[in-house]
Amino acid sequence: FLKLGEVQSIHNILYALNKPTEGAVNITSQGDSLTIQSPFEGEYLTMATQAQGKLVKDSVQPLYLRSRYIIGNTQLVFPKPVVKGKFDVVKKSKILKNDKDGVKLQITTGGETKTVGVIGGKGTVGNYKEIRVGGLDFTFDYGSKVLELPFSIKLNDFEAERYPGTEKGYSSYSSKITIVDSLEGNFDYKIYMNHVLDHQGYRFFQSSFDPDEKGTVLSVNHDFWGTFFTYLGYILLYTGLMLILFVKGSRFSDLKRMLEKVKTKKAKLLPVVLLCFALQVQAQDHFEGDGHNHTAPTKVQIDSILKANMTPAKHADQFGQMVIQDLSGRMMPVNTYASELLRKLSKSDTYEGFNANQVLLSMQENPQLWYNVPVIYLKAKKDDSIRSIIGIPKTQKYATLADFFTNRGQYKLGPFLDEAYRAQVPNAFQKEFKETNQRVNLLFNTVEGMSLKIFPVPGDDNNKWISTYDYRTGDYKIKDSLYSNFINSGFYAYLYTLNQSKKSGDFSQPEKLLEAIKKTQHKYGSEVMLSDKKIDTEILYNKYDIFKKLFSWYMYAGTLMFILLIVQIFNDKNKIINGGVTAFKFIILGLFLLHTAGLIARWYISGHAPWSDAYESIIYVAWATMFFGLAFGRKSDLTIAATAFVASIILMVAHWNWMDPAIANLQPVLNSYWLMIHVAVIVASYGPFTLGLILGVVSLLLMAFTTKKNKLKMDLNIKELTIITEMALTVGLVMLTIGNFLGGMWANESWGRYWGWDPKETWALISIMIYAFVLHMRLIPGLRGRWFFNLMAIIAFSSIMMTYFGVNFYLSGLHSYASGDQIVSLKFIGIACAIVALLGIVSYRGYAKYFRK
Repeated sequence: FLKLGEVQSIHNILYALNKPTEGAVNITSQGDSLTIQSPFEGEYLTMATQAQGKLVKDSVQPLYLRSRYIIGNTQLVFPKPVVKGKFDVVKKSKILKNDKDGVKLQITTGGETKTVGVIGGKGTVGNYKEIRVGGLDFTFDYGSKVLELPFSIKLNDFEAERYPGTEKGYSSYSSKITIVDSLEGNFDYKIYMNHVLDHQGYRFFQSSFDPDEKGTVLSVNHDFWGTFFTYLGYILLYTGLMLILFVKGSRFSDLKRMLEKVKTKKAKLLPVVLLCFALQVQAQDHFEGDGHNHTAPTKVQIDSILKANMTPAKHADQFGQMVIQDLSGRMMPVNTYASELLRKLSKSDTYEGFNANQVLLSMQENPQLWYNVPVIYLKAKKDDSIRSIIGIPKTQKYATLADFFTNRGQYKLGPFLDEAYRAQVPNAFQKEFKETNQRVNLLFNTVEGMSLKIFPVPGDDNNKWISTYDYRTGDYKIKDSLYSNFINSGFYAYLYTLNQSKKSGDFSQPEKLLEAIKKTQHKYGSEVMLSDKKIDTEILYNKYDIFKKLFSWYMYAGTLMFILLIVQIFNDKNKIINGGVTAFKFIILGLFLLHTAGLIARWYISGHAPWSDAYESIIYVAWATMFFGLAFGRKSDLTIAATAFVASIILMVAHWNWMDPAIANLQPVLNSYWLMIHVAVIVASYGPFTLGLILGVVSLLLMAFTTKKNKLKMDLNIKELTIITEMALTVGLVMLTIGNFLGGMWANESWGRYWGWDPKETWALISIMIYAFVLHMRLIPGLRGRWFFNLMAIIAFSSIMMTYFGVNFYLSGLHSYASGDQIVSLKFIGIACAIVALLGIVSYRGYAKYFRK
């Protein structure tokens, strides 16, 4: 539409309301002034002076800046001076992540040199750039190389499967194709993530798809023999690494014999127990910080009204057995949604002694009242901008929904959210604004009735469920008029009968309505409806919250076992003490079995292996740590006690505020059997590394507290723990290495490439190299010694922390499925380094004095 003469670039052309009119509007420069010539009649309006004028057809006229031109069906505004420039390939802005790439070429021939810029990159073809240099014509194209296949592929259909009721929550996507091959014949095939097509040595992978879901993008490689020999090499590598742990004559076998020779008489130190008690108190204070008391003098009346109208727990639990579809498309009992709602809002599992089912029902019965209930959790901060904005005291821990709105209904956080959501790297205040906004929206949607999606939409292709609010505000044409009326008024009828039943004490009518809703769910939503067994299992899982309880149980068992071991030093023949130590070993074993049962239950409820997100991977690491602690602790009670303690710390971290324990749907690439193979092995390797960390700390503490009198006892314990530490690190290194190469196989099966230098892949390799160095330090004369080995077992664990936390929470890549807040500050890292350095210095004094030869 615009044709530029001597003016090569126009900045900030604001608006083109309609399609450009055929023809060209010429803009040229004459000295310092600009002119405009149009093949159409038009008019203009100057913004500053409101002066109006006509644009004469085919006439050269002055171009006025900051004026709106109406030419044909198009409106244009030139707000800033037009500047001269040139089109060129320049450095791409970091904001334009998906923009094309470019390359600059310098061509010299026949005594003439010219530079040409070509735009293109991966997946682009045919963007040719022609140039004449030295009397020769050159044509350049920057993009993919075009190769002809010996057969053709026809796309019959592309299917993007979503989680029920969602728009962009893809569970899988697949391409239905036909191979047209004159030699081997035609056949149909379905390609989807982790399910590739092999044909004539070519492998086709489901890579991505067009935004309109009408086209598919397949990646392809042609490397049959390369894949065969690579996989063969992997298998030989796995076999060799596993043999290290079982064959005679290996270092691991020597360590087992050395452990057998260590004397069983052990000496334990009271300072170690005192340290554990100190850590326990600190951890308990942090963990129990989520509890709260909402009662305040200004809220007594509201709380009394809530208590007077609260539904009895027995009936509320029946309501909790209803099935709901959340925004991500996951089907769950109402009990799960209520639990997650209350926990996200208030960081607590109850409110004033009422369970989550009762609270959710109360929100539906008394929505206006809940606008004034202080239930929205606010973090405690010195410079608290949110409390200042909404106008509540800085000491107030919880805010009401009404606090966030003015008397005119304006949202107080509104002016600050745009900047918070636009920030590529949000600061602490912007993160807090976003989190608080999510809590406000969650409560608002719930009290307004938007969240209770309990009614299936008959015949919906994606099994969408809606709430009564959705039905009343949306355009849902349901043929069954009875069911349509039931969606419109059934839930409100339930709330009315529930209110009457609380007065009479007879809940038979609301129970019948709940049963009627359940029947409609089975009738119209049977494809995604949960079975009664799965509902009951998930409710029991929510009720017992086994992983949260295991934190304190592991802590108590490990600490009490330490106490008995200390007493055992002075009276190792006391049968009661010895029996107590044995009893605690079995108690810890029982807790481990409960831990295992909890993982199995979560697996059954979610339908996928329970190590797919941040919370699940941490509770799985705790399980793996305890597993290897029990495996290596058969001859070392101290190992079992220390492992129980560190498992409790790991579970404590899993239940800090930044972790979301909610069960979530899988991303398409994770929906694979490789999740059970690769992730299980590589994440489980963190267990023995964590065990090596805690045993290294205990060993250095023993060195620090060694005296001339207890030197012999300490020497036995340090030798024992050092051997177990080396065995644990060996097992961890074997698992990490195998898991890393299994990840390469998974990548090849998913995307057609083995190694992409993704941050997690890179850091896993770094961790392998670090631990391989630690285990081979014994071969270097200057690095031998138990002190340096145990210190390095502690320091090396920082690479595991970076591999897990650093990648998942700080960096971006294919493995950032659990990305979230940056939870570890530089100050925390500095303190941790200082503690390790202090422990190393203090322990070296005892080691150099009594053990170094």
